[in-house]
Parts: sequence; structure tokens; C-alpha cells
Amino acid sequence: MRRATHTETRTTYGEVGATQAADLMQYPPVGFTPVEYRTRVGHGDARFEAACIAALTWKIQERSGITVRVDGVPPADDTGYVPVTFDESGEPVDPAHWSEERPDESRYAPDGTPFLTAGTTATLVISAWGRQVEAPVRVVYVVDEPKRKGFAYGTLEGHPESGEESWIVDQTDDGSVWLTIRAFSRPSTWRWRLVSPFMKRTQTLYTKRYLQALSQNDETGDASETVPSVDDVDLAAAAEAAADDEESRRHGPDEVRDVRPGH
Repeated sequence: MRRATHTETRTTYGEVGATQAADLMQYPPVGFTPVEYRTRVGHGDARFEAACIAALTWKIQERSGITVRVDGVPPADDTGYVPVTFDESGEPVDPAHWSEERPDESRYAPDGTPFLTAGTTATLVISAWGRQVEAPVRVVYVVDEPKRKGFAYGTLEGHPESGEESWIVDQTDDGSVWLTIRAFSRPSTWRWRLVSPFMKRTQTLYTKRYLQALSQNDETGDASETVPSVDDVDLAAAAEAAADDEESRRHGPDEVRDVRPGH
């Protein structure tokens, strides 16, 4: 349920919007580990529409077993949150700020669920290590282009990690629909660093669930698509697809690489 209140909060990292940077994988924020994955989730306009709706209504997280509790949404008469933007070379153009324009609160999914907006705060309730972990986040930007849609959130105080993660759905010229996940993160406190091996296992599990989430058949999707299980999701292949996409973005036509040390 969307709440009408909105409280100004600060992210626990300074590089807000950096998941948009073209050179994130080569030059991540100092002290953070970057990852990027890409997987095909279907084909055709109906699948693209269904995947975009899912991405912009927290369905990727919910289908992955995470409970999303929306804590605050910028009211329609409030200023809109605008994340840092980058030029084609990856250089920041404008810092994150609150604009005087009103955010668009008029867009809804077919079932009446409002699409998420930049500035929204939420608490993700994650099952890990036999307990429920609450992870506060804020939506730092929303991508809304004809063939590319999605969003990113940044971590708030109380989240086990510090950093940012984005989920972008796009449709290529051949009609294929893809989900790209980009992130940079590190444990938020020394206490969480002590259990970093467990955190990495949990991250791997949920990354597989994220990549699999949009492969689930939707009423508007292609029912002929085969839905893989989480165990079938190949992170190495998804990382390689992302690396290929990054290479083509830099050198030519358009698909995700895991560049963590030792990978």
C-alpha cells in the first residue's frame, strides 16, 4: 500500500545514480564492488509490456520472495527527486537534487497499481540466515523510455549493505526482451562485514531469483516461454551477456559481466 507521507532521508553512500555510469564496471565508486548481469526474459511487445509493468511495481522483488513495504511517496504537490545524470563518457552532468516540477503520479498498471516514482522510500523484508532482515531503500531514479524502462534504489540507514542496484528492462531490435541488473555495494557496518561470506551467498541467491522473476508467465506474456527454476539460472552466462553488451555499447551496436576480484 502506498502511503501519502514522505520524509526526506539520505542514502548511505555518496555516488547516487552511479549505476547509470557507462564505466561503472571499470571504475566503480572507491571501496565498492560492482556487478552486472543480463538475461533474456522473453520476446515480443506483450512480453516487454508485462516485464516493464512488473519491474515498475516491485514485482521483481516480490516474486523473489521479498516483502516490500512502501513507507513514503513524494506527494503530488511536492518537489520531484532528480538523480545525478551522466553524459555518454560517464562524466556526471548534474548532481542529485529536488526539482520544482511535480512528479507524475498519474501512471498506473492495468490492475490499478501505481508505478513507483523517484523519491519513494520502502523497507524490503528479506528472509536470510533464519531471520527476517529489514532493508530500507529509496528509489533514486526511474527510466521511462520507449524501449527501456526500470528503476534503481539506493540504501538507507539500517540496510545491511551500502550501495545502489538497478533493474532495467529493454527490448532489442529483434524483439527480444532483456533484464539487466547493475549494482555496486559493500557491507554497511563492521558488524555486517563480519558475516560478509553469508551476505555474498544471500546476494547470489536473490540475484538468481531476480533474473528468474520476469521469466514467469504473465497473462499478457508468451505462454510458450519455458520458465527456468532458480537453480537453472546461470549467473556466469548472465554476466558474460552483460560484458558483451557493455563492449558493444562502447564500440558498436548492442548484451551481464561479473568483475568481482577472482571472477
